[in-house]
Amino acid sequence: MTTKNTEQWQVQRGDGKCAGSGKLFQPGEEYYAALIETENGFERRDFDCRYWQQEKPKVFCFWKTHVPVKKEKKLLVDNDILINIFERLENEQEPVKINFRFVLALILMRKRILKYEDSYRAKDQEIWKMRFTRESDIHEVVNPQLNDAQIEQVSQELSTILHGELQ
Repeated sequence: MTTKNTEQWQVQRGDGKCAGSGKLFQPGEEYYAALIETENGFERRDFDCRYWQQEKPKVFCFWKTHVPVKKEKKLLVDNDILINIFERLENEQEPVKINFRFVLALILMRKRILKYEDSYRAKDQEIWKMRFTRESDIHEVVNPQLNDAQIEQVSQELSTILHGELQ
């Protein structure tokens, strides 16, 4: 019977800075991670690209990597808040508020909270008849005929308002 001698390798994580210059790495920044042979075994050391190119440190092995970019956490807004804002905007006549309510309607439709029933034209406007899935009352929503860029802009404004409101 033959046995293999297996060695456990435990390499610590990087500490977020260049081992040579002490410079802190920024999110998305590339750097070199390397194993250095010491009397205690292998140790990991990280080097920023400029230091790596200029100093060419002696290493056992290396790889190029980057600092992960932290993704912004999405704010989970309670559906009741969205419904409340949608209902409070019902009789508003200002174009900004009409656009805002329309985008809210699209969001609520996507969440399957609001359902499109029908539409009609009045005073050169398309009006959508909608209802909440658990109710029978009809809510009328003006379709302001926004293009994709306008919908995106209103969505960003909505996100900004909701983030500010909930902080």
